[in-house]
Amino acid sequence: MNIRELARRSGVSTATVSRALNDRAEVSEATRARIRQLASELGYAPNEPARTLVRRRSDTIGLIWDSGQEARGLHNPFLLGMLSAVRTALSEADYHLMLLTTPGPDDPDTAHLQAVQRHNLEGVIVLATPADDRCLQVLAASAVPCAGIDTAFTGPRTVRVSSDNAAGAEAAVEHLYALGHRRIATVTGPLHLPPAAERLAGYRRACERLGLAVPPEYVAEGDFYLDSGESAARELLAVAEPPTAIFAAGDQMAIGALHAAAAAGLSVPRDLAVVGFDDIDAAALVRPALTTVAQDQRRLGEAAVEALRALLDATPVESAQPRIVPTRLVVRGSSRARGGGPRPAGG
Repeated sequence: MNIRELARRSGVSTATVSRALNDRAEVSEATRARIRQLASELGYAPNEPARTLVRRRSDTIGLIWDSGQEARGLHNPFLLGMLSAVRTALSEADYHLMLLTTPGPDDPDTAHLQAVQRHNLEGVIVLATPADDRCLQVLAASAVPCAGIDTAFTGPRTVRVSSDNAAGAEAAVEHLYALGHRRIATVTGPLHLPPAAERLAGYRRACERLGLAVPPEYVAEGDFYLDSGESAARELLAVAEPPTAIFAAGDQMAIGALHAAAAAGLSVPRDLAVVGFDDIDAAALVRPALTTVAQDQRRLGEAAVEALRALLDATPVESAQPRIVPTRLVVRGSSRARGGGPRPAGG
């Protein structure tokens, strides 16, 4: 079934069929309804590439995901959740999604920009990609609308969307302080990524406000994955004056800290309290269940799509103001006071 056959069966020209299917005003409502009904009955589907050429729109948004680390990102529950949230938000806004692969080592710096132009993409959503990625910098410097989730970049049509990472980290430290902890360490994510840097800044700000010392050995860097959290927590627990609580900047690292505590013979939360960040599904399934700072993934996806649609209608200007989504603390067993409460600050 093609447009010519649909026109023949409708008794009108192919131009009239095209106008009817594209809601053009030149076609009467009765004719438009009749053609649409017949198209539905006959299973006619428009030729999308042809429609794109005519309308000069593709209704398709590209997604650059964790540039350089896609394979490992497939094992990151938070990134997978964000991918699903973006897909849902785009679908609800009547957009298609196209995943743009990371350029190979021999590809030019313009690979992403070329892909956008080749597929006539409306814009791009960038998820958790380092801002120093050269291919991303070239794309952001163009006139292509770009919304970055946990990605900081600048350009004529760029906007950043992020959770309130610093406030979430502060809430975690304040929670542990209220339980009586005074030696609170942290496991950070890779500090070249904005979420990790902001969570560390929030941790330090809360500690300073509460009068808590943060010796250098209380800050251990991880990579947002479980093994690094376990390794970092082992290092923290081996210092001369070990912490009584650990705030990990990602749930997988926090679960790794639970493993390290168990290996050291410590009881959580009696001997060591642990708080994570993200609220992935596994946070509620581990034992003890993990206290964490929850990110609203659905709202992040919606905010990215809303910001991108605003950029589509805007003339080139300096980067738009960031869109910040609130976080919330979810208290579970890994930080609840049990028995006599947390281990005394001096012992």
